[in-house]
Amino acid sequence: MSNPVVTHQPGAGGYGTNVQTGEWSTGLCACCSDCLVCAVGCFCPLALSCYTANKYGENCCLGCVPGGLTAMRTHMRLTYGIQGTICNDALMIFFCGHCEMCRMAREIRIRNGEISHFHNTWLDRGGQKESYE
Repeated sequence: MSNPVVTHQPGAGGYGTNVQTGEWSTGLCACCSDCLVCAVGCFCPLALSCYTANKYGENCCLGCVPGGLTAMRTHMRLTYGIQGTICNDALMIFFCGHCEMCRMAREIRIRNGEISHFHNTWLDRGGQKESYE
């Protein structure tokens, strides 16, 4: 039995939304774009860390290990083509850990199609809907 011939290069699909690469889908303090993630991140950051690691395909305990969140942020950034450095990853986790963990959870939810990227920019437009016509 012969193997099928591949005639087209596979695309970068698999994401629920068409998210531009090169930068994070949401800002560091865009907590209003996903209130559920924000609430869990504020009141139970270990649960959000476990959720984020699990959704990203890593062990739940990754957020409890020193340097684990930095490693996950670096890997996520490289996987999604987001610009930055390892030093920046470490500094963001150290100084803005809770906000950065929320942003990482939002990024995964956007990339998996659980929330819409357009939902995240709704507040930036003053609550007005975009016209897609």
